[in-house]
Amino acid sequence: MTRLLGYADRVSAAPGDSIKVMVSSEGLDQYDAKMIRVIHGDINPAGPGYREETVDLDLGGPFTGRYQPINAGSYAVVENAPPNDARSSLGMQAIVWPTLPGQGTQTILTRENPDSGAGYRIFLDQTGAFACELTLGGDTVESVSTEVPLVAERWYLVSASFDVTEETLTICQHLLKPSPSLIEPCRVLHRFSVPSALVEFDGPIMIAARPGVARPAIEHFNGRIEAPKILTRPVLADEMENPAGTGHEQLFAAWDFSMEIPSDQIIDTSGNQLHGRLVNLPTRAVAGCAWNGDEHCWTNLPQHYAAIHFHDDDLYDCCWETDFEIILPEDIASGVFAVYLSSGSEEYYIPFAVRAPRGTATAPVAFVLPTASYMAYANTRLGIDIPETEIVAGRLLQLNPVDLFMQTHPEIGLCFYDLHNDGSGVYYTSRLRPIVNMQPKQIGHLGGVGSNVWQFNADTHILGWLEQMHQPFDVITDEDLQTEGVSVLERYQVVITGTHPEYYSIEMLDSLQEYLDDGGRLMYLGGNGFYWRVSYHPTLPGVIECRKSEDGIRAFAPLPGEFYASFTGEYTGLWRRNARAPNQLAGIGMVSQGFDHSSSYVMREGSHDPRAAFIFQGVEGPEFGDFGLSGGGAAGLELDATDHSLGTPPHTLVLASSERHTDLYLLTPEDMDDPAPGLGGTEAEIIRAEMVFFETPGGGAVFSTGSIAWCGSLSHANYDNDVARITTNVLQRFVDELPFCKLPQHSNEVDRTG
Repeated sequence: MTRLLGYADRVSAAPGDSIKVMVSSEGLDQYDAKMIRVIHGDINPAGPGYREETVDLDLGGPFTGRYQPINAGSYAVVENAPPNDARSSLGMQAIVWPTLPGQGTQTILTRENPDSGAGYRIFLDQTGAFACELTLGGDTVESVSTEVPLVAERWYLVSASFDVTEETLTICQHLLKPSPSLIEPCRVLHRFSVPSALVEFDGPIMIAARPGVARPAIEHFNGRIEAPKILTRPVLADEMENPAGTGHEQLFAAWDFSMEIPSDQIIDTSGNQLHGRLVNLPTRAVAGCAWNGDEHCWTNLPQHYAAIHFHDDDLYDCCWETDFEIILPEDIASGVFAVYLSSGSEEYYIPFAVRAPRGTATAPVAFVLPTASYMAYANTRLGIDIPETEIVAGRLLQLNPVDLFMQTHPEIGLCFYDLHNDGSGVYYTSRLRPIVNMQPKQIGHLGGVGSNVWQFNADTHILGWLEQMHQPFDVITDEDLQTEGVSVLERYQVVITGTHPEYYSIEMLDSLQEYLDDGGRLMYLGGNGFYWRVSYHPTLPGVIECRKSEDGIRAFAPLPGEFYASFTGEYTGLWRRNARAPNQLAGIGMVSQGFDHSSSYVMREGSHDPRAAFIFQGVEGPEFGDFGLSGGGAAGLELDATDHSLGTPPHTLVLASSERHTDLYLLTPEDMDDPAPGLGGTEAEIIRAEMVFFETPGGGAVFSTGSIAWCGSLSHANYDNDVARITTNVLQRFVDELPFCKLPQHSNEVDRTG
C-alpha cells in the first residue's frame, strides 16, 4: 500500500526559485524529506543499479503527517448569485446527453443553502429517470420523477417548472431526436402547498454536481450538458419540447457553453452576470445537440459545440495545501532532482528539473526532459485495465504495489491511454497531482524483458551515461521549450532528447526546428518521437490536451467532429497528419512497435561514407547492440525508420538498421492502408530501426538512433561497448564547434570536408 504521496507546483525551476511541495500521508504520524539528484533510476542489478546523490539542503523536516483527499469529478460552480424566493415561481431547463444513466444519482443543476438545506435541483435518479426536488426548509421536501429512465447517449431536453399560483411542480423529459422504440415525451405533474413563510434559495449554483459535506462536490453527472438555465417563472408547456422556444424574459441565468471554450469559465447570457468557473477541467469543444457534420472545427461554428462533457473521474489540480517550500540554492548545478519522502518502509519521489540560471548555460550540452510525454503516460493503468498489454509484451506482466495502488485509487486521475468511467476518451492530463509511475526505481510494462523501464526511468539511462563520461550538461524541460521557445536552446552546442519524446506541441517543435536551422546539433536517442501533437492550456499551468484524430497507435478514437483542440483550436492527431512528420526534423519516423525482445543493428552502406567516419571510430561491426537492459538489445520497443516521402532529407546517411524482430512487432496503423498477412517483424522489411546522420544547412547536424531501447544498452559492460562508443563519438564531435559541411542547394555533389 502506498500511504505517502506528493507532487510539486512546478516541474522545472532555476537556482533561487522556490518549489512548493504538497504531501498526503495516510495513517502516518510524520515523515522525513530530503532532496536528491537522480543519476540512474533503474534498479536492475544487471546494469549499474540505482544511483542517487543527496543534496546538502535542509528542507525543515521531520514533518507532521496528514491526509489530504483527492476530490475527483468535474462540475461548474457559480458563486455569489442573488437569492431566489421559494414563494416565487421558478423554472429550470437543460439539454443533456447522459452516458451512465442508472448508475447512481447524478445532478444536472442545483442550488442549495448550506445552512438551512433549502434549495432546488434537477437530476437523474437512481434508475436514470429525470427528477426534480425542492427542499423548502426543515423536513419539507417535494420531489417528483418521470420514472422513465433516459437512454444513454441520446439528447434530451429536461425541464422543471415550479408554479406557485397553481401550486404545482411539473417535470418533463423530451427526446430531441425521436425514435419509435423509445417512450417520449414524458411529463409528470405534482401538487403541493407553497410555504407561507419566507424561504430563500441561496448559496452557490452548481452544474453537474451538488455540494457535499465531506467533499466539495458529490453526485457528479456523467455525460454532456448544454444550455442550462434558471427562470423566475414557470416553464411553459410548449417550451418543454422545444429547446429554442424558451423566451428571454424573466431569465435568472442562462449559460452558453459555446462561449469562451478555451477557458475554464462559463458565461451567463441573461444579463445578470452570473458567470461561473469549471472545476477539474470537464471536456470542452465537444459536439452538442445541434452538431450535424456540416462543420468539424469548433472555432468556425461554436454553436454546434455548445456542450460540456462532465465526468465523475475528471481531475486537474488536487488543490492540496503546501506542506513545505524549497528555495533552490543559487549555486546548485543543473540536473534531474527529486524530493524524497520517507516514513519507515514508505517512500515516495517527486522528480523535477533544475535548469541553468535563466538566460545562461553552464554546459555545452542540454538534455531535454520529455515532461509532456511523462504527463501523457501519467498513472497509466496499462498493466491491468488493458488486456492486450500482456499479448503485445509477449509475457505475463509483473504487477507491483504501484499498479495495485492505481487500481484501488482511481481518484489519482487518468492519462491519454485510459478511458473515463463512462467509456469516453481522455483528452486532458495534468501534473498537479501525484504521478506514481513517474518515480525512480519504478518498473513499467512495455520496457521489454530485463529492466522493463519506461519513460522517466528509461531516460535516466542517459543521465547515467553522461555522468560516466564526466560530460557537463544542463537539463531543460518541455515546458521550458513551450514557454521560452528557441531562446532556451540557442545557448547550447548540442541538444539531446529523451528515449521517447512522443508528445510535442507546435511551440516545442518550432523551437527545435529553429535551433537546427541556426546550426544546432541534435541527438535523438530514442524512438516514436515527435509523434502526437499536444496543446498546452493558455492560462492554466501543468496541463496538456491531445486528441488522437484520424489514425495512429491509440487507445481510442475521438468522436466525429472532435478533432480540434479545445485549448487552442489546433487540428490535432499525428504530426505526420499536420505536415510536420518527424522525418523532417530527425530523418526518421515511427514504423513499428513490439515489447518483448529487442534486436541488434547491422552496419549499412552509409556507415562507410567518410562523412560518418567519426561515428564508428573504434567500432568493428558489422553487427552491434545485441545486448541491453531494455529487451536484451539496442533496437527495440518502438522503432523509427527513414521515409523520403515524409521528409527524410535526401542526403541522409542510413548508418545501420535492425533485423530479426519477432512477429509481436507490427506495422503502425498509419502505414497500414490495407491490413493483410505478412506484416509482422519476421516478414515485413519496413519493420526496422534505422540509425541515421545528416548535416543541416546552418552547419549543424542530426544523429538519430531510431529505437527506444538504444539507451538501455549504453551501460553494458560498464559502458565499454559499441553502443556507448558510437553515442560518445557523436557527442564528442557534436560538442566540437567545428561546423559540419554546408551542403550545396542545387547539386548532387557533396562537400565531404569538415
